[in-house]
Amino acid sequence: MDIEIYLKEKRELIDSYLESYFNVPSEPRLLHEAMKYSLFAGGKRIRPILALASYEACGGRANDIIPYAAALELIHTYSLIHDDLPAMDNDDLRRGKPTSHKVFGEAIAILAGDALLTEAFSMLSNDRIQDTGFKIQDNDASRIMHHASSLKNSSLITHHSILRVICEVSMAAGTHGMVAGQVQDILSENSKPDRDTLAFIHLHKTAALITASVRIGPILANSDEDALMALTKYGENIGLAFQIVDDILNIEGNTEELGKPAGSDEKMKKMTYPALFGTEKSRQKAEDLISNAIDVLKVFSSEAEPLREIARYLIKRSV
Repeated sequence: MDIEIYLKEKRELIDSYLESYFNVPSEPRLLHEAMKYSLFAGGKRIRPILALASYEACGGRANDIIPYAAALELIHTYSLIHDDLPAMDNDDLRRGKPTSHKVFGEAIAILAGDALLTEAFSMLSNDRIQDTGFKIQDNDASRIMHHASSLKNSSLITHHSILRVICEVSMAAGTHGMVAGQVQDILSENSKPDRDTLAFIHLHKTAALITASVRIGPILANSDEDALMALTKYGENIGLAFQIVDDILNIEGNTEELGKPAGSDEKMKKMTYPALFGTEKSRQKAEDLISNAIDVLKVFSSEAEPLREIARYLIKRSV
């Protein structure tokens, strides 16, 4: 299969849904514009695409879970907005464009991130229209109607599996996952690299949400435990490899290629794999992880080929 075509097609599905979802402005308009500015800044949509691919591997149709997959991109985007803030990584560029706080100011950037994170869980939980007794504004009704129409063919999806997904994503994004990794990353600046701390940072800051993205496929498809465990191991392996490759690119890439300042990890004395093991050993570690990820997919047939190709794609990417 041609992985570039697959990624393009799935990215277009996600973007089409997000564009429709955010098509109706809400008040205050400045907040709405700030949310859209970062959300549509050119992301590759890897996390939602992994969710779609894992659902396909379990016998589902990607189109049936687009809202759930798209919610992952809102969480990822919120994390990038906050990562770039002066109090954290203090970056002026993201994907080749001025970061949110440079365009909208720190207060609006923080609130845009908060709004994206909260909206993600609205997107995950609005599986059908209910008469709650509350008055829904026109723009909110449009969003809910669009969400519900996107889910009308989701015959495999149960309320129980939706609750499991919400729990899964909240664990991966919060104090047991990404946020924990971000905090440890900050605490470890200027510290001597050590293996255990480094593994904690990468497994939580990056791999947790990637693993959750892969896991929601079998959860929504009501797959058996063997499939879920295999895809969990796949997610953990590619999640860690993804961050290691990012660490290497931060050293070997340039600002134009990366879309953000090159060499920032070394400047801020971040704890990274190259800092501890060197570039070549880190590259070999990433390759081994990708090999392991592909190997655990042997329990799946050709339906999992996109996942195999995505793993190969992640190790070969230059930006």
